[in-house]
Amino acid sequence: MATAYQNLSAYDFDSVPDASEMTIGIVVAEWNKNITEKLLVGAINTLEKHGVKSENIIVGRVPGSFELTFGAKRLAESKDLNAVIILGCVVKGDTPHFDYVCSGVTQGVTELNLMYDIPFIFGLLTTDTMEQSEDRAGGKHGNKGDEAAITAIKMIDFSCKLQN
Repeated sequence: MATAYQNLSAYDFDSVPDASEMTIGIVVAEWNKNITEKLLVGAINTLEKHGVKSENIIVGRVPGSFELTFGAKRLAESKDLNAVIILGCVVKGDTPHFDYVCSGVTQGVTELNLMYDIPFIFGLLTTDTMEQSEDRAGGKHGNKGDEAAITAIKMIDFSCKLQN
């Protein structure tokens, strides 16, 4: 559903599983830091609200969105994580750079999900304008970081249920 019709931060609190035993990595891009830091704060606050201990939230920073997949891979290989959340922001410009970066990160996250036994959560904003990014980083459409955190918790729970 299009974000314009749904608040990224709206969800049924009671539908989210207990996350107190989960360890979650977050890789965040430094590019467009005014947006990505808000996404990070949203994700961390939401994880903690659902029981994830602050010491079980491992944050890694990479220079830009294209580096997110490498950062996520290295984080998953170096820490015992239940999921990795990927947060970044790419705003369309006048060159095809936007298309290459968005496509590369999308494909990279898909490959990580197929290669590893933990979920990698796509929290990359791909917008036409900075205003659209601000609207999705705590603005009128909520915070994509919140949505990514809830998705991580639910995907970990999904995976755990399949193992039992």
